[in-house]
Amino acid sequence: MSLAAPVQDPDAPRFRVRPPANWINDPNGPFRWRGRYHLFYQHNPDAPVHADIHWGHVSSPDLVHWEHHPIALTPTPGGPDEAGCWSGCVVDDDGVPTAVYTGVDRHHTGLGSICLARAADPGLIGWQPLPTPVVAGPPAGEDVTMFRDPFVFRHAGRRWALVGAAHADGTPSVLLYDCQDLADWRFAGVLVNGDDPVAADAFGDKAVGWECPQLCVTPGGEWMLVVSLWDGDPCSTGYLTGRLVSVDDDSLAFEARVGGRLDHGRDFYAPALLQEADRILMWGWSWEARDPRPAGWAGVLTAPRVVDVRPDGTLRVVPAPELELLRAAEPFVTAPGRTRLPEAYDLLVTAAHGLTTVSVSGERLTIGLDPDGRTATVRYEDSDPVVVPLPHGEEPTVRVLVDGSLYEVFVGDRATVTQRVYRRPGDAAELVVTGAGAVVTGWELVPPRRG
Repeated sequence: MSLAAPVQDPDAPRFRVRPPANWINDPNGPFRWRGRYHLFYQHNPDAPVHADIHWGHVSSPDLVHWEHHPIALTPTPGGPDEAGCWSGCVVDDDGVPTAVYTGVDRHHTGLGSICLARAADPGLIGWQPLPTPVVAGPPAGEDVTMFRDPFVFRHAGRRWALVGAAHADGTPSVLLYDCQDLADWRFAGVLVNGDDPVAADAFGDKAVGWECPQLCVTPGGEWMLVVSLWDGDPCSTGYLTGRLVSVDDDSLAFEARVGGRLDHGRDFYAPALLQEADRILMWGWSWEARDPRPAGWAGVLTAPRVVDVRPDGTLRVVPAPELELLRAAEPFVTAPGRTRLPEAYDLLVTAAHGLTTVSVSGERLTIGLDPDGRTATVRYEDSDPVVVPLPHGEEPTVRVLVDGSLYEVFVGDRATVTQRVYRRPGDAAELVVTGAGAVVTGWELVPPRRG
């Protein structure tokens, strides 16, 4: 089934994951099973608003050919998830794909329970929820006021889980559970919290809770923790890199080395990670910056990104190489100047020498690449500019992925800026690139060919 958007709505992304209609938020449970990528997401099937949350489901052999499947998880009347099947992950539990997710009942006040559902068939189409939670609520004695979003991982041959939390004194944290047996969870303490000096310096003190914690180990052995910063509403996202260390043989602690902003844009939240043998994949949720009800749809998942950690502890983020399957056979632009833009495209600009400027659709997006000043500057309309410092000797390069209203800017592999930009009457769909040293190539996005 195609992910193409209705032709009457040019703002609707056609090549990224989203349901045919209504609401989508957090990506959930990216999972590789029998040669296919499975990706789930928070979904209201009846309206473009956040309510009555189910788990939607798509799968792909190659990250670009996506197929819609029936809804995977549905709230159970009278059950622990009767008010919503909220975020979580999917794991292989002795050969049985198992969803580990947040159940919320009618009376929850930010406190969820941890629920399980087992796949009932090899295609992961049918799911059977367990009737009772494996964790009914937050641990006693921790003054927890937010408790949700389990993420299961392995370390030193053992299975553990993270849960996002907030505490009554305003401190955000990531809680740790021992769950070697998925049916039997033991609270193992706080993995890391907002009092950590690296986290405090990187994130500031605005967030009162950390949602959607995700933890993976890079091919080089560095651990990366991703959290979504909650201050009563979704705020922004951050990362910490460092070491995972054992504590008294029955717990773990995260020793942060470096922290920072995961994405510098306005419209990116709740990323989900997939640990593969040789890479880490990441998807995020991009919400609407307009009232979605007239359009009948709300939200989209970003393009898949490959995430790694440099020797200095900072992140390296690039688009997944499979996305090149969406490029048309021939580029629509190969030199600086003025060019008409297609509705969806993949643009690459490098400043070999001298200042290069990139202007998209009447300065809806402007980018400056300055090799001499060793900076790249990204600005959406009248928003504050994002200035990315670049190391000596590195040519400033920017890659821009645009699909309808979803704009994803990659400054080399050093920073991403995700934002929604909607068509206005009279907007000129033009690209203007200036600079004698600019190297420009852009491809229209087309229905994917088999790679």
